[in-house]
Amino acid sequence: QVAVVESGGGLVQAGGSLRLSCAASGRTFSGYVMAWFRRAPGKERELVSVISWSTGRIYYADSVKGRFTISRDNAKNTVYLEMNSLKPEDTAVYYCAARWGWGISDYKYWGQGTQVTVSS
Repeated sequence: QVAVVESGGGLVQAGGSLRLSCAASGRTFSGYVMAWFRRAPGKERELVSVISWSTGRIYYADSVKGRFTISRDNAKNTVYLEMNSLKPEDTAVYYCAARWGWGISDYKYWGQGTQVTVSS
Protein backbone atom coordinates (compact mmCIF):
# COMPACT_ATOMS: atom_id res chain seq x y z
CA GLN A 1 0.00 0.00 0.00
CA VAL A 2 1.51 3.28 -1.15
CA ALA A 3 1.53 6.09 1.37
CA VAL A 4 2.75 9.66 1.20
CA VAL A 5 2.99 11.70 4.36
CA GLU A 6 3.69 15.42 4.52
CA SER A 7 5.26 17.33 7.37
CA GLY A 8 6.83 20.67 8.07
CA GLY A 9 4.00 23.15 7.76
CA GLY A 10 3.44 25.96 10.18
CA LEU A 11 3.09 29.68 10.72
CA VAL A 12 5.70 32.06 9.37
CA GLN A 13 5.96 35.77 8.74
CA ALA A 14 6.08 37.17 5.24
CA GLY A 15 9.60 36.94 3.87
CA GLY A 16 10.35 33.88 5.96
CA SER A 17 11.09 30.30 5.00
CA LEU A 18 9.72 26.83 5.60
CA ARG A 19 10.71 23.39 4.43
CA LEU A 20 8.10 20.76 3.74
CA SER A 21 8.89 17.06 3.63
CA CYS A 22 7.05 14.23 1.93
CA ALA A 23 7.91 10.68 2.91
CA ALA A 24 6.78 8.02 0.45
CA SER A 25 6.52 4.32 1.20
CA GLY A 26 4.96 1.10 0.01
CA ARG A 27 6.72 0.44 -3.27
CA THR A 28 9.74 1.18 -5.43
CA PHE A 29 9.30 4.66 -6.86
CA SER A 30 11.57 4.41 -9.84
CA GLY A 31 9.61 5.83 -12.75
CA TYR A 32 7.31 7.80 -10.48
CA VAL A 33 7.08 11.54 -10.08
CA MET A 34 6.24 13.44 -6.93
CA ALA A 35 4.41 16.71 -6.82
CA TRP A 36 3.40 19.41 -4.39
CA PHE A 37 -0.03 20.93 -4.76
CA ARG A 38 -1.71 23.56 -2.64
CA ARG A 39 -5.25 24.69 -1.97
CA ALA A 40 -5.87 28.13 -0.56
CA PRO A 41 -9.19 29.02 1.10
CA GLY A 42 -11.83 29.62 -1.53
CA LYS A 43 -9.53 28.70 -4.40
CA GLU A 44 -8.98 25.69 -6.59
CA ARG A 45 -6.12 23.32 -6.04
CA GLU A 46 -2.92 24.53 -7.68
CA LEU A 47 0.09 22.56 -8.84
CA VAL A 48 3.21 24.01 -7.24
CA SER A 49 6.11 21.79 -8.28
CA VAL A 50 6.99 18.37 -9.67
CA ILE A 51 10.11 16.22 -9.53
CA SER A 52 10.96 12.90 -11.14
CA TRP A 53 12.44 10.26 -8.83
CA SER A 54 14.54 8.80 -11.63
CA THR A 55 15.66 11.70 -13.81
CA GLY A 56 15.41 14.66 -11.46
CA ARG A 57 13.36 16.55 -14.03
CA ILE A 58 11.65 19.48 -12.32
CA TYR A 59 8.68 21.75 -12.94
CA TYR A 60 7.66 24.90 -11.06
CA ALA A 61 4.54 26.96 -11.30
CA ASP A 62 5.25 30.54 -12.31
CA SER A 63 3.89 31.74 -8.99
CA VAL A 64 6.71 30.06 -7.04
CA LYS A 65 9.56 30.06 -9.53
CA GLY A 66 12.70 31.54 -8.00
CA ARG A 67 11.35 31.22 -4.45
CA PHE A 68 10.63 27.51 -3.99
CA THR A 69 13.02 24.62 -4.53
CA ILE A 70 12.00 20.99 -4.83
CA SER A 71 14.48 18.22 -4.17
CA ARG A 72 14.58 14.51 -3.45
CA ASP A 73 16.53 12.08 -1.35
CA ASN A 74 16.17 8.74 -3.08
CA ALA A 75 17.77 6.84 -0.20
CA LYS A 76 15.12 8.15 2.18
CA ASN A 77 12.24 8.11 -0.32
CA THR A 78 11.62 11.69 0.69
CA VAL A 79 10.87 14.79 -1.33
CA TYR A 80 11.36 18.29 0.01
CA LEU A 81 9.93 21.68 -0.82
CA GLU A 82 12.10 24.54 0.37
CA MET A 83 9.99 27.68 0.43
CA ASN A 84 11.71 31.05 0.69
CA SER A 85 10.53 34.65 0.49
CA LEU A 86 7.10 33.49 1.52
CA LYS A 87 4.12 35.73 0.83
CA PRO A 88 0.68 35.83 2.43
CA GLU A 89 -0.73 34.48 -0.82
CA ASP A 90 1.30 31.30 -0.28
CA THR A 91 -1.02 30.48 2.61
CA ALA A 92 -2.67 27.15 1.80
CA VAL A 93 -2.85 23.49 2.66
CA TYR A 94 0.03 21.84 0.85
CA TYR A 95 -0.38 18.31 -0.45
CA CYS A 96 2.18 15.81 -1.65
CA ALA A 97 1.14 13.44 -4.43
CA ALA A 98 2.62 10.68 -6.58
CA ARG A 99 1.96 9.22 -10.00
CA TRP A 100 3.61 6.97 -12.53
CA GLY A 101 5.39 8.83 -15.29
CA TRP A 102 5.79 12.53 -15.89
CA GLY A 103 2.64 14.60 -15.72
CA ILE A 104 0.96 17.58 -14.09
CA SER A 105 -2.41 15.97 -13.41
CA ASP A 106 -4.06 12.64 -12.59
CA TYR A 107 -2.04 11.97 -9.47
CA LYS A 108 -2.99 8.69 -7.84
CA TYR A 109 -1.55 8.84 -4.35
CA TRP A 110 -2.12 11.75 -2.00
CA GLY A 111 -1.05 12.78 1.45
CA GLN A 112 -3.30 14.31 4.07
CA GLY A 113 -1.91 17.81 3.66
CA THR A 114 0.00 20.22 5.87
CA GLN A 115 -1.06 23.78 6.62
CA VAL A 116 1.21 26.68 5.72
CA THR A 117 0.18 30.08 7.00
CA VAL A 118 2.11 33.22 6.07
CA SER A 119 1.28 36.30 8.10
CA SER A 120 1.74 39.81 6.75
